[in-house]
Amino acid sequence: MTKIVIVGGVAGGASAAARARRLSEDAEIIMFERGEFISFANCGLPYHIGGEITERSNLLLQTPQSFLARFNVDVRIMSEVLSINKEKKLVTVHNLRDSSEYTERYDFLVLSPGAGTIVPPIPGIDNPITHSLRNIPDMDKILNTIRMNRPEHATVVGGGFIGLEVMEAFHQRGIKTTLVEFADQVMTSVDREMAGFAHAEILSKGIDLRLGVALEAAEYVTESHLPNLESGESGLHSHLQGQLNLTLSDGERIKTDILVMAIGVRPDIKLAQQAGLKIGELGGIWTTPSMQSSDPSIYAVGDAVEEADFVTGKSTIVPLAGPANRQGRMAADNIFGREVTYQGTQGTAICKIFDLAVASTGKNEKTLKREGIAYKKVYVHTASHASYYPGAEIVSFKMLYCPDSKKILGAQAAGKDGVDKRIDIMAVAQRAGMTIDQLQHLELSYAPPFGSAKDVINQAAFVANNIENGDLKAIHFDEIDRLDEHQLLLDVRTAGEIEKFGTLEGAINIPVDELRQRMGELPKNKEIIVFCAVGVRGHVAYRQLANRGYKARNLLGGYRTYSFAKI
Repeated sequence: MTKIVIVGGVAGGASAAARARRLSEDAEIIMFERGEFISFANCGLPYHIGGEITERSNLLLQTPQSFLARFNVDVRIMSEVLSINKEKKLVTVHNLRDSSEYTERYDFLVLSPGAGTIVPPIPGIDNPITHSLRNIPDMDKILNTIRMNRPEHATVVGGGFIGLEVMEAFHQRGIKTTLVEFADQVMTSVDREMAGFAHAEILSKGIDLRLGVALEAAEYVTESHLPNLESGESGLHSHLQGQLNLTLSDGERIKTDILVMAIGVRPDIKLAQQAGLKIGELGGIWTTPSMQSSDPSIYAVGDAVEEADFVTGKSTIVPLAGPANRQGRMAADNIFGREVTYQGTQGTAICKIFDLAVASTGKNEKTLKREGIAYKKVYVHTASHASYYPGAEIVSFKMLYCPDSKKILGAQAAGKDGVDKRIDIMAVAQRAGMTIDQLQHLELSYAPPFGSAKDVINQAAFVANNIENGDLKAIHFDEIDRLDEHQLLLDVRTAGEIEKFGTLEGAINIPVDELRQRMGELPKNKEIIVFCAVGVRGHVAYRQLANRGYKARNLLGGYRTYSFAKI
């Protein structure tokens, strides 16, 4: 009888246990979890803090009892695996309830230890009202501080997925919030100009957004050291646990009643290192495409492992629930001789930021530049469904593709509706190896409430193919501030639009519908840089100019891309 021991009872570990049982009724399966909970919805934690998920119990997808009943898996919570003896195939387990230790034999071992929150050694950061958010106990501590401290102000450090979600949770609770991010943008999985849409949404909600600064120090002030407020003075009800005086790298100081550190996670490789398993160059557990570690009897899955990037083939670490679940399933398959391999990680992800969704798949432009990978990019901004049907929202879409193979390298989108649909389609198209030419021919569902006859993705493909076929010469937002005296900006929007939204410095205005009659006003000895709101009218104007022998380029994504890139 095969004996399988699994370390870690959340996404990857629980998936491996359930799959192993579905493949064999005879196997003995033991799952160790050092915490109190297994198979909990860690992605839902911020939404319980904010109140969208009202019942804490809804986050507990399985309990040890329910997992035993359904899958006949021996789940041992509050049990930390301390060490692995590869030669004897033994693990040493510490029972956290009674402090006893014992060993357990295995035929196959699956490591799914996850990742730990990064908390840098900032002076004063170890205090009762500073938290991180990775599991149920972390969430409970944050909620307890909210109950006890009744905060008027919260600070979140880190503008990634967790930081943004916690920021929104505090706002939902009516707590004034500051978001501090060391980079010049939030959500670094997308490029800076696409993050501009998130910045605009965050600022519109009254969040104090601090970009390009870091937290340098925290001073915890207990209740006894706080100012003695007179009865009725604002703030008397607050600070029952204390307050923090935060110092930022730009010299600014913030007083706050609760602090959440959300600057990222680091693979938990302590157990693998102790066992002498190979660690990858990026600091995660090295695995084969079959999810085997350097020891063929030990598999590793989830946030602790390095996996192959789908685009580059190089090692990457992507702490997402989807890859972890698939890897756990595959490890179980391979234990029972199925011989399946992991096909790489695209990093497909989406984040809700108040009323906005921002999503991406594949590589972003920053990474492609860093890796020295040739690429081209296009932008489109168009309606989520037929614009004449009520409720249509703008989807702002960026696509990156290989100029040689024409295959998709990555895609990013932001908007209030339809973002998930477009990025999911692009993730499938990328995995299928589709080219920009094939994207033109995607036949997507259309009815006015759901889509358009020419979908966002079709339109992006049209623009890319126009470039490749020589029907369009493009210029991008990041080139506009570097124009010289041999180039002329032409705004082809209406005068009313310019008055309402502004224009680029130095631009002359000839509305597109007047261009044929007024083209003689433009010099032929300069390159005409055409732009409109989103690029569509700019392309019409560009074609008119090109057909008349003018040297011209069209600003892809128009004034919308340029303006949001500046936020």
